[in-house]
Amino acid sequence: MKVNIIGRQMNVWNEMKETIDIKLKKLDKYFSDECSATVTLSSKHNQKCLEITITASGIIFRSEVEDETFRNALDRAIYSIERQIRKNKTRLQRKLRKGAFDNGIVDTNEEFDEEGEFIIREKTFPLKPMSTEEAIMQMNLLEHEFFVFKNDKSGDVCVVYKRRDGAYGLINTEG
Repeated sequence: MKVNIIGRQMNVWNEMKETIDIKLKKLDKYFSDECSATVTLSSKHNQKCLEITITASGIIFRSEVEDETFRNALDRAIYSIERQIRKNKTRLQRKLRKGAFDNGIVDTNEEFDEEGEFIIREKTFPLKPMSTEEAIMQMNLLEHEFFVFKNDKSGDVCVVYKRRDGAYGLINTEG
């Protein structure tokens, strides 16, 4: 796994980089060597924020955790990603590394104004054809409320979203 560590408005010390590498090696059993992980560390209002994004075989796993220390946040974020993998084990089995489940275990740009207030957060991701079920799984893995995807049957750009009642919705586009 290729690991990229980013410190937002801070420097990440070498000891923390080594700790992140060691902890992420725990997830190597699920992923092939071609996957990549981005770990972003920041500090907001005396809380440490750690975000892990892993891209593997066209699937994105993401966890964002705030805690009093980066080490606690790292442990919770890795646990969250492992939980996502276990929860979606049957759907992911054909996409992840062969033998990942044999043992029964299962780029963002931010711009700030001069006062440091949030202006815009921009994300870019490849729009690949997928089924509605796969889009819902991807949305849940990212822990988002909606997900934009290209429908593999119609070729249209669609949006799945989580409704307040817990059900899912689908928005289709025309033209």
